[in-house]
Amino acid sequence: MTDTNQNSDHAVIIGGGLAGAKTAEGLRDNGYTGAITLIADEAVAPYERPALSKEFIAGSKTLPDFTVHDEAWYRDNNVDLRLGTRATAFDPAAKTVTLGDGSTLAYTSLVLATGSSSFRPPIEGADAAGVYYLRSVDDATALLDVLGEGKRLAVIGAGWIGLEIAAGARGRGTEVTVVEAAAQPLQAALGPEIGAAFAELHRQHGVDLRLDSKVAAVTVDDGKATGLKLGDGSTVDADAVLIAVGARPETGLAEAAGLEIAERGVATDAGLRTSAADVYAVGDIAAAQHPILGTRVRTEHWANALNQPAVAAQNITGGNAEYARMPYFFTDQYDLGMEYRGHADGYASVVTRGDVAKREFLAFWVSADGVVLAGMNVNIWDAGDDIAALIEARRPVDTAKLADPSVPLADLLA
Repeated sequence: MTDTNQNSDHAVIIGGGLAGAKTAEGLRDNGYTGAITLIADEAVAPYERPALSKEFIAGSKTLPDFTVHDEAWYRDNNVDLRLGTRATAFDPAAKTVTLGDGSTLAYTSLVLATGSSSFRPPIEGADAAGVYYLRSVDDATALLDVLGEGKRLAVIGAGWIGLEIAAGARGRGTEVTVVEAAAQPLQAALGPEIGAAFAELHRQHGVDLRLDSKVAAVTVDDGKATGLKLGDGSTVDADAVLIAVGARPETGLAEAAGLEIAERGVATDAGLRTSAADVYAVGDIAAAQHPILGTRVRTEHWANALNQPAVAAQNITGGNAEYARMPYFFTDQYDLGMEYRGHADGYASVVTRGDVAKREFLAFWVSADGVVLAGMNVNIWDAGDDIAALIEARRPVDTAKLADPSVPLADLLA
């Protein structure tokens, strides 16, 4: 057990998700001997959220399987875990955090790990019973109750959450309709070229995918959702509606405290330091200057919540670390598993190698001058390191060779 009474240092972490838990872990791993308080507004110990739309909905994992640490770990490591507690403000000048009950905590270091919440669009009928969002384990548990054989689910939004829930619901025998305003699913994340592959995947598994379609209203009868009315006047009948149209980074505390905001997140340097002294931001809200990409990057993905806290912890304990990992995310839908690395903003073309129809391929997002900006491996699990090397090199490559499976990826940088 670590002795936290050797000095007056006090690290306060606001946010009870993966990023908050890993910050506490990182501090202790780096020899931090001060007090640590972790403020979590949910009533359960911090857990990893990707499982909610993947294994939890599929029925292969329960909450303990994706809880970061059990409550005994916090006791053993002298971390004051405040469950069911909300921070309402912090004062960078006074170095205090105000809690929901009006009490305050003094800090020497503050880490903001407030994550994001589901975006709630102004759709008529969206406040009816039977309309769901997915952000917490309680949300996922409630959604599970309305899935199964003979049930009908309408999903608004063909992003990651919408498609993963669609796949999980189909696995439980639920009839699923997905309505998406864009021309392809995942278009904002992957572009239309690869989005089309996901459209084909879901249609092959029985999803009624309505693209280029807008939702006019959630239809309601006697206070309960009965489906959707679309912009063209057509309707979708459903027993439940999931709204999955993106997330909103929880930057309210930072904005109220006067911190610099960028890319809809809290602006940080490469070491995750914010514009306020001794205040750091990690996870979904961190718009961090990337030392390799040369731009600010903010992504709402598991990898940042997992890995950024170690950098913040090193810097709080006297280091000068930078967060240089490439953006990374993954998904599992039906028989498709994939990993994505990089940052494809401003890409000019998509180059593929392998068999897209059989869902065994690599995809590369390439700039006009041939630089690989991002890459994705689909059901090919030995290419990740080579893809990362191509992205990190920031050098033009021969795109004909990039598309040729007979040319090793490593040879493109020779």
